[in-house]
Amino acid sequence: MKVSGGFQQSYNTQVAVDGGSRIIVANGVTQSAADVGQLRPLLDGIRTNTGRTPQGVLADAGYASEKSLRSLQRRRIDGYVAQGRGETPTEQVASSPEHQRVHEKLKTKSGQKQYRKRKHIAEPPFGWIKSVLNFRSFSLQGHVDVKAEWNLVCLALNLKRLNAQMMWSG
Repeated sequence: MKVSGGFQQSYNTQVAVDGGSRIIVANGVTQSAADVGQLRPLLDGIRTNTGRTPQGVLADAGYASEKSLRSLQRRRIDGYVAQGRGETPTEQVASSPEHQRVHEKLKTKSGQKQYRKRKHIAEPPFGWIKSVLNFRSFSLQGHVDVKAEWNLVCLALNLKRLNAQMMWSG
């Protein structure tokens, strides 16, 4: 990835989290700094891992490409994808029916309420991974090995979450 003064070997990780159980149901690793183009692989991962297609998706503006929004529509997934910082629209909204449709949905009270759930579902796993698992950097190098390491990190978090859920349930 490009950093000030050159390039650095870095990775961008994604997770798809089940809203009810808070379990990571799919994940991804790329060498691209941007999340654009990563929603469809996550959706495919959810389908592969669970055998199901999600009913809804909450995603930040990094995932708001026209292709991603069309993919949600084709798959009949109720998508709440920010169109800019927070729910603020960008210039993209006027140029795409997909962006306009999501923007209009996010302007409603129910759309805003739905989208706000994202910060309680999608963001916490990254905090848990850093603070609970104390994972802050990859030990391995190369995309294939880093993907395997990320799979193990997500699995470890899921096992920790499942254990906590079993302890609380009795």
